Amino acid sequence: MSGSLNLKAQDKVTNPSSPIEVKSLTGKIWMDRNLGATQVAQSSSDKASYGYLFQWGRSSDGHQKRSSFTTKKLAKSAVAENDKFIESTKFPTDWLKSQNADLWQGATGISNPCPTGFRLPTASEFEEEIATWKTKNASGAFLSPLKLPLTGYRSNSDGKVTDSGYNGDYWTSTTTNSYSNGLYFDENSAATDAGGRGVGVAVRCIKN
Repeated sequence: MSGSLNLKAQDKVTNPSSPIEVKSLTGKIWMDRNLGATQVAQSSSDKASYGYLFQWGRSSDGHQKRSSFTTKKLAKSAVAENDKFIESTKFPTDWLKSQNADLWQGATGISNPCPTGFRLPTASEFEEEIATWKTKNASGAFLSPLKLPLTGYRSNSDGKVTDSGYNGDYWTSTTTNSYSNGLYFDENSAATDAGGRGVGVAVRCIKN
């Protein structure tokens, strides 16, 4: 699993008091890096820019660290009992026993992990960004003002981090039935689609 930071450093980059902003070609204001990243991406495969991998709807409780321990015990409430990444294999592959689609809705969302005044983007907002990219793939994602790197993801079934440097995976606040939507891109394509909420995925915050 790729590099983890000490807890103090993680807290600073996860919830910075003065997040650095960047304006995209859509005119929207975003954070200039992923939550947990120590720098803006210098390339698509810049490991220091990958950041954390959150399970959809969870707060910054420690589970998002790429090196966090795992457990198979599902959480009973939105506030997980510990800082472990929760493995889930049965439909709908959520880390919560009882699903809750309101956890990441808006800047005042119950478990919004973004700094004050920021929130998770919607699927539509990421689709608007894709439309401005020179190419609809990983190259376009990095060359855009957001400089989105190939973060990879963390498997909901065994907690292993995979495809870092090959795929870019980013959560949105949008939900579809029992799933949540995210941005996915690789060297050939870029689009939003829906997946299980137990997967660990990167977060890029947008200003409210």
